Amino acid sequence: MTELVQNPPLDGAADDTRKDHPLWSSRLAFILAASGSAVGLGNIWKFPYITSENGGGAFVLVYLFCIALIGIPIMIAEVMIGRRGGRSPLNSMRQLAQRDGLSRRWVWIGGMGMLASFLILSFYSVIGGWALSYVGNSAGGLFVGADTETIGAMFGNLLSDPYTLLLWHSVFMVLVIMIVARGLSSGMEKAINILMPVLFALILVMVGYAMSTDSFGAGVSFLFEPDFSKLTTEGVLTALGHAFFTLSLGMGVMMAYGSYLPKKVSIVKTAVTVSVVDTLVALLAGLAIFPLVFANGLEAGAGPGLIFQTLPLAFGQMSGGVLFGTLFFVLLVVAAVTSAISLLEPVVEWFEEQKGISRLGGTLIGGLSIWALGILTILSLNVWSDVHPLGMFERFEGKTFFDLFDYVTANLMMPLGGLAIAIFVGWFMSKQAGENELDMGNGLAYNLFMFVLRFITPTAVLVVFIYNLL
Repeated sequence: MTELVQNPPLDGAADDTRKDHPLWSSRLAFILAASGSAVGLGNIWKFPYITSENGGGAFVLVYLFCIALIGIPIMIAEVMIGRRGGRSPLNSMRQLAQRDGLSRRWVWIGGMGMLASFLILSFYSVIGGWALSYVGNSAGGLFVGADTETIGAMFGNLLSDPYTLLLWHSVFMVLVIMIVARGLSSGMEKAINILMPVLFALILVMVGYAMSTDSFGAGVSFLFEPDFSKLTTEGVLTALGHAFFTLSLGMGVMMAYGSYLPKKVSIVKTAVTVSVVDTLVALLAGLAIFPLVFANGLEAGAGPGLIFQTLPLAFGQMSGGVLFGTLFFVLLVVAAVTSAISLLEPVVEWFEEQKGISRLGGTLIGGLSIWALGILTILSLNVWSDVHPLGMFERFEGKTFFDLFDYVTANLMMPLGGLAIAIFVGWFMSKQAGENELDMGNGLAYNLFMFVLRFITPTAVLVVFIYNLL
């Protein structure tokens, strides 16, 4: 059962947070939920690919270093804000600014994070619909014996058909809405307790199958063999950027999930564990994918092409391809759903705090609004592919609605949100509150963390932000 508690006043201030606030039942529940948010479609294709393109093992070492300097500190700060505020991202920031006697303008951090999650889910759901569609394609044996042209046409036909895209987008959003509407204990936690073990089991089965091929060694070398000649400045900046984006930072998710975190749970240990799980899943995905690609003499492509064109071709040529292809796309759907419910939660939590709006009502309002916005992404892939709403500006020239949502959230809103979180916790939030929440045991560890959060993390995020703009 989910524990119900009365949140105590913070730093002696009058407490106006919700009197009965649900909490994760255990540290493991939060780890699974946060890992489910972090482990998404990007882990399955992007991390393995950028690793292989930037020096393999050399890139992994730099990436882990970046996780330690950027990802973990911002995750700790974001979860701490959520737990200390005990409300939605927007209202947690309002509460903390008020209690520390700070400007109310800090509330924009929570508001922008919620808006980012809203925008991201609108197009993420469409991509999740692609994965749902491909579960049926694989199970129906449509990949068996298909050539490159046939597989390419299959993906192209999917993107060009707005009605089919709308159908799968709708199915995906219905799944997400059904889970979130049931609340923390009966909905999200119960679903995550099932979906995350399934995700881990599926990815291990896929790795086991990849190990049975003659190309597993080639896949391992492709992913891990260090090649420092490929590790350029651009590669280091890529590692910096991915370390930030992979952990679902700067979009209000960790604040929302942190608001349900019991006081007895260590934020620091939990954030480190989530980061390790996220990285491990990304590496296992590479071990599952690339041996299959190489075993069939295919090229490792990037982005949707790898998942929806190259891999279906591989599954169509291999023994047991129908079964393992279906399992792979089920894995994709699971990863997408666990991320999607975390993206919807900040919005629903805020609606739930408004007078007269129930959990179900907030979920329907938020979920249906996101579903409606997703139609712009669907149309931008076909009917409105030549519509560029901000084409009068050089930076946005040629960008469809889909491109704009992706660009604005990934390159502007998320890094700015992460930067502001680091500055708020590092420079403005009361030291006493930070020490009490983190409970690191000694002043040296806390001071080291604050040094990283104040100086190193913001500098690194700012570098990534400027690099992405230029």
